[in-house]
Amino acid sequence: MTYLFNQPSAFARELTEGFVAAHADKVRQVPGGVVRSTRSREGGVAIVVGGGSGHYPAFAGLVGQGLAHGAAMGNLFASPSAQQICAVARAAHNGGGVLLTFGNYAGDVLHFGQARARLNAEGIPCELLAVTDDISSAPLNEWQKRRGVAGDLMVFKAASAAAEAGYDLAAVLEVAERANQRTRSLGVAFSGCTLPGAEHPLFTVPEGMMAVGMGIHGEPGIRDVPISTADELAELLVGSLLKEVPHGITTLSGQRISVVLNGLGGVKYEELFVVYRRISQLLVDQGLTVVEPEVGELVTSFDMAGLSLTLFWLDEELERFWRAPADAPAFRKGSLSPAEPLAERAFTAELDVIPTATAASKAAAHCVAAALNAARDIVLANVTELGRIDAIAGDGDHGIGMERGVIAAAEKAAEMLERQAGAGTLLQRAADAWADRAGGTSGAIWGVALNALGTVLGDEQRPDGRRVADGIRQAKESVMHFGKAKPGDKTLVDALIPFSSALTQRVEAGMRLPEAWQQAAQRAQQAADDTAQLLPKIGRARPLAEKSLGTPDAGAISLAMILDAVSSVLNSDTTPIPSHQTATQAESER
Repeated sequence: MTYLFNQPSAFARELTEGFVAAHADKVRQVPGGVVRSTRSREGGVAIVVGGGSGHYPAFAGLVGQGLAHGAAMGNLFASPSAQQICAVARAAHNGGGVLLTFGNYAGDVLHFGQARARLNAEGIPCELLAVTDDISSAPLNEWQKRRGVAGDLMVFKAASAAAEAGYDLAAVLEVAERANQRTRSLGVAFSGCTLPGAEHPLFTVPEGMMAVGMGIHGEPGIRDVPISTADELAELLVGSLLKEVPHGITTLSGQRISVVLNGLGGVKYEELFVVYRRISQLLVDQGLTVVEPEVGELVTSFDMAGLSLTLFWLDEELERFWRAPADAPAFRKGSLSPAEPLAERAFTAELDVIPTATAASKAAAHCVAAALNAARDIVLANVTELGRIDAIAGDGDHGIGMERGVIAAAEKAAEMLERQAGAGTLLQRAADAWADRAGGTSGAIWGVALNALGTVLGDEQRPDGRRVADGIRQAKESVMHFGKAKPGDKTLVDALIPFSSALTQRVEAGMRLPEAWQQAAQRAQQAADDTAQLLPKIGRARPLAEKSLGTPDAGAISLAMILDAVSSVLNSDTTPIPSHQTATQAESER
C-alpha cells in the first residue's frame, strides 16, 4: 500500500513539485509536466514522452541530456490530456519538430493523437509513435495492439540519441520505429498495486501463484501459475521472449542484444540480481552477446510485486544509440559535459476570451449546464459500481476517471454560465476540462464527443432537435475516428451508435427532442446491457476477453446512465428545445 500522501487527489501534483525541487538542475515544471532545464540543440528534434503518473522513473525521470526533452504527466494511471501534451511539446520544441512517444494504451493513443493534430495545425511539425513491446497483450500478427511496458525505455533512448545526433524528424521517427520493432517484453506479478487512499489493491493474485503477463496499470495477467524459483522464472521469461525473434534475424549466435530486468515496485534489487544471474547464463548459452544491460526499477507500478524482462535486439546504429551517454534524473549512462542552464521562464496562461453569443444560445447554455450537472449526479451515485464492472477484465479505474471528469465538466459549465458563454462554447470548455481532469481512455472519449457536439451547437442559435441529433452524429463519428472502435468491439461505441441512429430517426419523424431523446436513451441502455455478450477486441480488457463475458462494458453502461439522466433534464426543462426551427425563427432569436 501507499503510506505517505496528503490528499489522494493532490498526489500527482505534489509528487511533480517534489520531483522538480529535487532535480532542478535537469528539469523544470511547465503546465502539463516537465521539460529539460538545460539548453538543447537549436533546431533539433524534441522527444516528448508521457503517460500516467505512478510509474516512476517513467516518465519524468527520463527527461534530461541524451534522453527525452519533455514528459507529459497525467493523473495516477491516467493518460495526460491533449492540452497537457501540447503545453509540454510547445515548451520542449527546439525548432526541428516534435516526436510524441508513449505506451500503446487507448487513452494515450487518443490524447497524443489529438495533440499531434493540434500541434501540426499550429505549425509545429509533429510525429507519433506508440511503443508495443509487451508480447502477452496481443499475438504477433496483431502486434500493433500490444501495450508498451519497460520497452518504452529502449525506444525513448534510441529516438533521443538520434535527435542528439542531429537527425531530422523523419529520420528520428524511423529509428524509433525500428527500435520498437526490435523490442520484446514479458512480465509477471505476485500481487497487485494499491493507489494512494485506496483500501484494496486494483487486483489480487491467488496465494502461492503469480500472474504472467501483468500490465503496468494493474491489469491482471493472462494466466496464473504457481510461484516458481528464481531460476525457473528466468527460464520462463527468456524462453517466451526467444520464441519471438524479430524479423530479419536468422541466427542467435553472435547476435548482440541489450537487456532490461525491470522491478515493478515491490521486488527488491537483490531479488532482481538473483533472477538476472540465470537470465545472463541462458542468453550466453544461446550465443547472444549482452550489451550494457540494466537491472533495476525503470517502469514501475507503485507497490506492485513483480518484474518484467525486456530484450532489445540491436543493429549497429541502435547499439550506438543505446550506448550513447545520457544524464537524466533516473537514468545515467557514460559521461557528458553539463549543458548550459536555461534562464528562468515564466509560463503564463493563454488569453482566455469567451466568444460573443446570442441571447438564444445563452439560454440554451443553461440547459446544457443542467444536463452536465445531471451527468455528474448519476456518475457520483454509481462510481463504485462502474469500478466493479471495469475491474472484471480491466483495471477498475473507470468509475474514478468518470468521477474526476464529470465533476470538472460541471464546474467549468458553471464558470461559463457566469461568463455569459453560449451553448457551444460552454460545452467545448466543459469537454476540455473533462479530458484534462479525467485523463485515460474515458476522458479522451468524452472530451472528443462533447467537443464535437459543442462545435455543431455553436453560439448563435438556440439548438433545435435536428441540430442536436446532428451534433450527436458528429460526436459518434469523432469518437470512432480517434478511438478506432467499431461496432462489436465492446466499447462505448456499441451504445452510442444505436442512440445516435434512434435520435436522428425520431427527430426526422417530427418528434419533439425530449421524447426523441428519451426513446433513444432507452435504446442505448438496451445496447449497453447487450455488450455483456460481447468479447472486447481493443483496449486493456482485450487480453482478458473471456473474463468479461457476461459483464457489460463499463463505458457503454456509464454512457447509458448519463443519457438517461439528461433525458430527465430535457423533459423537465420549462423552455424545451424544439424539434426543429425555421431560419426565420432562428434569426428572430438573435
